Amino acid sequence: MAMTDLLSADDIKKAVGAFVAAESFNHKKFFEMVGLKKKSQDDVKKAFHILDKDRSGFIEEDELKSVLKGFTPDARDLSDKETKALLVAGDKDGDGKIGVDEFTSLVAES
Repeated sequence: MAMTDLLSADDIKKAVGAFVAAESFNHKKFFEMVGLKKKSQDDVKKAFHILDKDRSGFIEEDELKSVLKGFTPDARDLSDKETKALLVAGDKDGDGKIGVDEFTSLVAES
């Protein structure tokens, strides 16, 4: 499954394009712009599994760094600062990674 099976390619392009500049990423605005915020919990979970590249059941820091590429391959990597900020926002239990329930909460509160 590709992200374009869940979300509009046009919305993805606009959302990724809005955060091309380094240090500009804002997960709340991004999840809203890309259309993920208005999706069902099941669809958000499907998006999680697309972003969980190693199929570990978690999105670890290295996967977070390339989270935009999970939406479109030509997107940029997040900076270390942006990656850490996203991890802090999503990692509710402090284990250093984001589980599926943490991800659905992160999207919902955006």
